[in-house]
Amino acid sequence: MFDVGFSELVVIGVVALVVIGPERLPKVARTVGLLVGRLQRYVNDVKADINREMELDELRKIQTQFQDAAKEVESSITTQVSAAEQDLNQSIAAPLSEAVADAGKPVSNTLGVPTGTNESLDAAILASAEAIPSMQAPAVDIAVPAAEPFDSVFTTPVPEAAPAMPFTPAVSVDSQATPVGTTKTGSA
Repeated sequence: MFDVGFSELVVIGVVALVVIGPERLPKVARTVGLLVGRLQRYVNDVKADINREMELDELRKIQTQFQDAAKEVESSITTQVSAAEQDLNQSIAAPLSEAVADAGKPVSNTLGVPTGTNESLDAAILASAEAIPSMQAPAVDIAVPAAEPFDSVFTTPVPEAAPAMPFTPAVSVDSQATPVGTTKTGSA
């Protein structure tokens, strides 16, 4: 803005000292400093507002460019999808029409009987069932071993030819004890 050097500041200070006087010079210098500070802050705020507006304008331009590009991509994808859909429909249409035409024709089975009525189908099923040889399970004799005798006190099977072994309990048994599965009889 203003190009003020050191020599110009000295001239302004001497003129202010002569005009204002030495008593009021510090108050005036303080007030001028505050006003200059406010002026600088105001100029800086205006510059920042202008820069923000310029950045916002640039961001809006970028946003519109991005939206235009997105619309172009969307339209190209839509046209490609519709073209693929049409190609698919055309490729399916011919085999589908042939299948529909074949569906109306009568079909014959492997026995040579045309399948047009339920009676002829039932006859074909019966004929094919009679042609299948019947399978029967062979008779098998299974030998069942004879039952082994049980000891009624211990309920364990004892082979008939086993030698008799004396029973010695691991715990002491009193003479009044009754075997398992029997009841005690007599006087108490």
